[in-house]
Amino acid sequence: MSSTHDIFVLAAGIPNLRWFGVEGDYNVLVIDLLGPSLEDLFNFCSRKLSLKSVLMLADQMINRVEFFHSKAFLHRDIKPDNFLMGLGRRANQVYIIDYGLAKKYRDSSTHQHIPYRENKNLTGTARYASMNTHLGIEQSRRDDLESLGFVLMYFLRGSLPWQGLKAGTKKQKYEKISEKKVSTSIEALCRGYPTEFASYFHYCRSLRFDDKPDYAYLKRIFRDLFIREGFQFDYVFDWTILKYQQSQLTNPPARALGLGAGTSSPLPPAIANADRHTAVEDTRAAGLSSMDSSRRRASGPLMSSGNYAKQKSPVANDHSGGSSSRQVGVSSSRDAFAGSDVDPQRSRTAYASPGALQKNSSRQRSPIDSADPKRSMSARNTSHVKNYEAALKGIEGLQFESDERIHY
Repeated sequence: MSSTHDIFVLAAGIPNLRWFGVEGDYNVLVIDLLGPSLEDLFNFCSRKLSLKSVLMLADQMINRVEFFHSKAFLHRDIKPDNFLMGLGRRANQVYIIDYGLAKKYRDSSTHQHIPYRENKNLTGTARYASMNTHLGIEQSRRDDLESLGFVLMYFLRGSLPWQGLKAGTKKQKYEKISEKKVSTSIEALCRGYPTEFASYFHYCRSLRFDDKPDYAYLKRIFRDLFIREGFQFDYVFDWTILKYQQSQLTNPPARALGLGAGTSSPLPPAIANADRHTAVEDTRAAGLSSMDSSRRRASGPLMSSGNYAKQKSPVANDHSGGSSSRQVGVSSSRDAFAGSDVDPQRSRTAYASPGALQKNSSRQRSPIDSADPKRSMSARNTSHVKNYEAALKGIEGLQFESDERIHY
C-alpha cells in the first residue's frame, strides 16, 4: 500500500505519507493525523445531512475519485468511513483514505485498460457496491462513481433500502442486498430528492466498462443545482452549526458581537478570504446563506436566539479539533466548482449576520429525470437567470494553486 501512497503525493485531499516500515511483527504506515470520518459526522448530525452539505461534499468527493483515477488506480471501497475531514486549517477539506483494495486499471505507459472479466468475488463494502460489482463483473471507473452516488443518497435519505437485511451467512446477506438493489429503481431510490441525483446514476450506468467518465459533467449538474437552490459555498456544514451551538451551551457569550445586549446568535461566524478578493466576497457581505430550513434533524430544530435546548451527540469524542471554541473556523470557499481545492491558510475570521444562514428561497422539485443522462438543465425560470449568472461569475473566480499542501 505504501507504493500506492507514493503515487498520490502533493495532492489536495490525499494525506501525506510520513513513514512506513516494519516494527516488530507489524507492517506500519504513518500518515497525517486527520479529523472525523463522514460516517462519524453523519452520526453526529443524527444520521441525516442537508442538501447543501451533501452538495458541498459531493464536489470534493468527485474530485478525489477523479484524482485517484487519473493515477491509473481504482479505489474499490468508496464509503463514508473512507472519507475524512482535515484538522485545523484543513478542517473543511475532504480526504480520501484506505487504499488497501486499490487496483491499477490501466498500464501507466501504454494506457492499456484491464480486460473485462466476470465471475469475480465482491470486493469492497456491499452496502455501497455498484450493481455490476454484485453481478460479479470486474470493477472499473464507473463503479467507484456509482458507489459514491449511493453514499450521497445515504447522506440525504438517512439510510439505503438494502440496509438491515438479515441472513445466516455473509454470502446470503450479499445476495439479499444484491436482490434488493436490483429491485430498487433509480427513480425509487431518488424519489423526493432533486432530479440531478437520478441523472447522476443514469449517467454512471450508461458508461461502458472501459469508458472514461465525464467528471466535469457530474460536478456541473450538482453545481447548477447548488446555484439554483440559492446556496453559498461557505463551508458551513451541518456539523459546523451543531458544534457552534453546543459550544454556545458550554460557554454562552455575555454579549453577542453585532447584536443587542442580552441576545446571542446560535449560528457560527463566516470566514472571509484575507488575501484574495473575488466577486464572491460581494455576496458574502450579506452573511452566510443556505442552511436548508425545510430540513430538521431528529435531535431537534435549530435553536433560536436566547433559547438553547441541549442537543446530544452520538459521537463521544470530537476529533475535528476546535469545536469547544466559541468561534467556528470555516475555510474560504475556493474548492467549489473550480476543479481544485481550498487553501485555508489564507483565511481569517469575519462575522456575518445570523439570519443570513437561512436558505434564500424554497423551490419546487421537478419530476424524476428522463432516461437521457445528459439532458439539458437550461429550462429554468426566467426570474432566476440574473441571480444564476451573478453567482456563476463569482464561483468561476474561485481559483487557487494546484499544490495546496501545508509543508512541515
